[in-house]
Amino acid sequence: MRALIVTAVAAEADSAASGLTPHQDPVTPEPRTLPGGYLITRRDLPGLAADVLVGGVGPASAAAATATALALADYSLVISAGIGGGFTPAAPLGSLVVADALVAADLGAETPEGFVPVQELGFGRNVHLPPADLAARAAEATGALLAPVLTVSTVTGSAARAAELAARHPLAGAEAMEGFGVAEAAAAHGLPVLEIRAVSNAVGPRDRAAWRIGDALAALADGFRALGPVLVTWGERHDRDR
Repeated sequence: MRALIVTAVAAEADSAASGLTPHQDPVTPEPRTLPGGYLITRRDLPGLAADVLVGGVGPASAAAATATALALADYSLVISAGIGGGFTPAAPLGSLVVADALVAADLGAETPEGFVPVQELGFGRNVHLPPADLAARAAEATGALLAPVLTVSTVTGSAARAAELAARHPLAGAEAMEGFGVAEAAAAHGLPVLEIRAVSNAVGPRDRAAWRIGDALAALADGFRALGPVLVTWGERHDRDR
């Protein structure tokens, strides 16, 4: 099986890659550059080849980077990975969230009656669903919360915005900026998608002093150590069924 793991920045890519490197035989190949300036690192494990891509911040950058990589190699699965904000108390700092839905939370229109998602406007979709069995197994193996992950173009920085999102998406576990863009590119290539987020901060008033980015990156690496065997098993079954 070959998976494409899309991250926003180098620190997230390093954490994901470190989690996929066998401790007994570390492999650290030099990153290479794809068209568009995207950096990609290869990890080979028994039964799993993974390319870890630094795709940039935001849904548009993530979609462009993912589409570029998917045009250059054959993959079985695309994973959006990184840190993000957690909706408390369900997703506390340092915890993991695996998406059971990848939701474009602010793609749509404001109306006098409130926000209308783009799908209800008749223009495309605003939700992608991962394979349910894979998402459930990934959450179980990593100890993650299985819940919708919201993709936003503007990170939440106020109590009012947090309350608005929570009211529209009461089951949401986390927000980040890339998952839906990654999913759009994957869908265009007919590929399944998964999203995993490590919580670095609470969704709500912006308080940089309270962020725990280092803890979240460490949790992300731990998550990928646990996720590797799940991906291998799912890939074997997926390849048999194709």
